[in-house]
Amino acid sequence: MLEGKAMIEDTDMTVKMQLQAMASASQALDLFDDFDKAHGGGWQCVVGSNFGCYFTHSKGTFIYFKLETLNFLIFQGAASSSS
Repeated sequence: MLEGKAMIEDTDMTVKMQLQAMASASQALDLFDDFDKAHGGGWQCVVGSNFGCYFTHSKGTFIYFKLETLNFLIFQGAASSSS
C-alpha cells in the first residue's frame, strides 16, 4: 500500500523493537486496507488491554469493543475545518 521508508518522529524503543513495530505496521497496511476502500480514509485503530484516550470523530464512525482480552477502538477522524 504505502511505499518508501518509515520516518521515525520520536521513540524510546530499542532499535530492534522499532524495526519490528514498523515491519508489523507495514504488513498490516498491506493486508487490511479493505476498510478504507469500503468506507473512505482517515480511520484510526487502537488495540490494547489498558488504554484511555480523547478524540474527535465523524458522526456514525465510532466503535469500542472487547475481543477476549483485547480492547479495540476504531473511529474515523473528523474532517478539520479551515479557519
